[in-house]
Amino acid sequence: MQFTDQKAIYLQIIDLVMEKILSKEWSIGEKIPSVRDLGANIEVNPNTVMRAYDKLQQDELIFNKRGLGFYVSEDAVERIQHLLKKNFLEHEAPKFFQNAKLLNINLNEIMELYYKH
Repeated sequence: MQFTDQKAIYLQIIDLVMEKILSKEWSIGEKIPSVRDLGANIEVNPNTVMRAYDKLQQDELIFNKRGLGFYVSEDAVERIQHLLKKNFLEHEAPKFFQNAKLLNINLNEIMELYYKH
């Protein structure tokens, strides 16, 4: 995993876990890698992974079966979509539309580009 300096590592791990759930690489109810295994796999201190898992648990995206490990929550996909949509609408969309306005890009141009891809 390639980490960036713009965001705390534990937050980037959260993004990774959410991406794996949304892409169905990790299914609902499935056991996810242990703190140690994920830490070793992405070359991060297990304490950092645990911090990410704690936050994911607080957001009810994963849950812990004591002694067995962490699992993907039943409604994780819907919760992740809600969180990411909220973040997009509050932070990314305003920047996007501000840039479009400054560059005199109209909605038709944006829609054309969107439907091409």
